[in-house]
Amino acid sequence: MEGDSLCDLDSVFNFSKKISSRSSQGAVFSLSKPDKKISLLIMQIINSTVADKEFILGMYDTAIAYQQARSLRSWLPFDPALIEKEIEEKRQWKIVDGDEIVCIFLTMYDDPYIWGEKNKDPSVYIHRIVTNPAFHGNNYTIKIIEWAKQHAKENGKRFIRMDTWGDNPKLMDYYIKCGFNYLETLTPENTKNLPKHYSCISLALFEIKVEA
Repeated sequence: MEGDSLCDLDSVFNFSKKISSRSSQGAVFSLSKPDKKISLLIMQIINSTVADKEFILGMYDTAIAYQQARSLRSWLPFDPALIEKEIEEKRQWKIVDGDEIVCIFLTMYDDPYIWGEKNKDPSVYIHRIVTNPAFHGNNYTIKIIEWAKQHAKENGKRFIRMDTWGDNPKLMDYYIKCGFNYLETLTPENTKNLPKHYSCISLALFEIKVEA
């Protein structure tokens, strides 16, 4: 789920981007940094490693503090063992610029407790996008979507999907501007196998159909 989680809500679509690698396992982006001095940066999207675990947990703590300062809803602290398991399953990803991790996110290929019958559709589910606060304004959500389109094709998936809090119109509008289609708002019935912050909330569901 994406809460108001340091995911470039304050960004304007003022970047130039070119995917120069066809493989989603190490997608390389060339872009102009939106500051006074234009510089060319090379970014990669690659799997996180166990060595990144503490950094990931720190990013989640930062996101939670940000959410709590802006709204009544926030994620709850994540179990380090869960993060380690996600890393081992190669579902934790990072956007790297040089030696810096500038953004992190999670992928899933099954999300039945949220998506119900729609989970039968072959999909990539994106969760927990968190931008390093030092690198706000670079539209990493857009870059993740472009990467996910290629990743979906490589893995035989037809949709890219996300969910977020259904009572956050600003974030919902942001994802629509990013290219997602709004599907519906629902309340998950079975949250036993979901993180605790999914309990008793409404979720807005979004998807992008991947063109063959």
